[in-house]
Amino acid sequence: MNHKLTYHIWTIGCQMNVADSERLGAALESLGCEHVAEMESADVIVLNSCVVRQGAEDKAAGRLSSLKPLKQAHPEKIVALMGCMVGPNSQELERRFPHTDCFMRPQEFGALLRLVEARAGTCLDSSLPLAPNRPGVTTFVPISHGCDKFCTFCIIPYRRGRDRSRPLDELVREVELLAKRGVKEVTLLGQNVDSYGHDLAGRPDLADLLTAVDGVAGIKRVRFLTSHPNDMSKRIIEATARLPKVCEFINLPVQAGDDDVLAAMHRGYTREQYLALVGRIRAAMPGVGLTTDIIVGFPGETREQFQSTVDLVREVRFDKVHAAMYSTRPGTIAHRTLADDVEAAEKKRRHTVLEETQAEIALASNQRMVGTTEEVLMEDERDGRWQGRTRSNKLVYVRGGERRHGEMVQVKIAAATPWSLQGEAVERQIAALTMAG
Repeated sequence: MNHKLTYHIWTIGCQMNVADSERLGAALESLGCEHVAEMESADVIVLNSCVVRQGAEDKAAGRLSSLKPLKQAHPEKIVALMGCMVGPNSQELERRFPHTDCFMRPQEFGALLRLVEARAGTCLDSSLPLAPNRPGVTTFVPISHGCDKFCTFCIIPYRRGRDRSRPLDELVREVELLAKRGVKEVTLLGQNVDSYGHDLAGRPDLADLLTAVDGVAGIKRVRFLTSHPNDMSKRIIEATARLPKVCEFINLPVQAGDDDVLAAMHRGYTREQYLALVGRIRAAMPGVGLTTDIIVGFPGETREQFQSTVDLVREVRFDKVHAAMYSTRPGTIAHRTLADDVEAAEKKRRHTVLEETQAEIALASNQRMVGTTEEVLMEDERDGRWQGRTRSNKLVYVRGGERRHGEMVQVKIAAATPWSLQGEAVERQIAALTMAG
């Protein structure tokens, strides 16, 4: 074959989708493919889809439809759809998008890889882990796939399947490989990361995995996403507080602050149980960065129930709230059993109230950090400023043009907004004082 195959992967959705795309890219490159920035010029075009929100699904469907004339003009191109749009039965997708060569459920890359292997005349080395070939300073490592919780608003268990954990030793080998490729921080990913290991021999848990990854040479920081309040155990909290590389940061979705709404969501805990868990976490890690996810306008949610959510946000004082307006998803329990009865204008009003409330809280929290010195892992340079994050996951912009890629830098915080901090590297301040003296 004279022509080297090229590929382009378009991705929308969660961190798990980003990780899936990175690993598929690594597999394609192992087969001799080369990444290109322009989708239309690629020989292999992959769309990695999301269905958590209707808008995300519509965007993926629109992008896939737009490729039909390109495929008709160049039938040798391979067009593939992967991700959560692809369920157990792809017949409807095949009818809607006949120009698509293969449909892949999340993490199931085999159909596409076989097509590329046949075209490229080579085979994938299955002994190597599917880790990104050119990762950044930070990267995601999926440790489990799927979910067993079946929250009434969520489509994930039906598209990604039941919760399945990857073997601990396999994950450690992957992190070791990533460290050799220059990664300084890994984020362990799962739809419910705290349930890791329940289905493995010997039943290792997330605390065991954190301990093992903490020992990998070259890795400076370890994070994990996303936690479920019912599975955030004492062992996980203690390991997060104790292990030197594991960052004091937890994303703990509450979804609502009213017990009746939580019950309708099938979340499995009460408001008081959630608050008690937050208390245990903060007792173990007083400086913990705590973020959450909240849905406003869930079926049946009254204004009073929404106010209970706002009150909880004020009580907990999260560092960040990921707020979303409820949208019904076909295939979920809520779609089958609950009427989407909160008007769109009211959902938008509640969303605005929640965002404004959180902005006030975040600004006050960040302003208290002005004048402190924080350890920041530098990730990237944009517009003449370096950016990175504190251990508690606060975004920091640092003045100065020195090359700091992947470095740990002590930064004195000089200013704050609700969304980020700004500061200056301490060593630059020391150098300026020395020159002045």
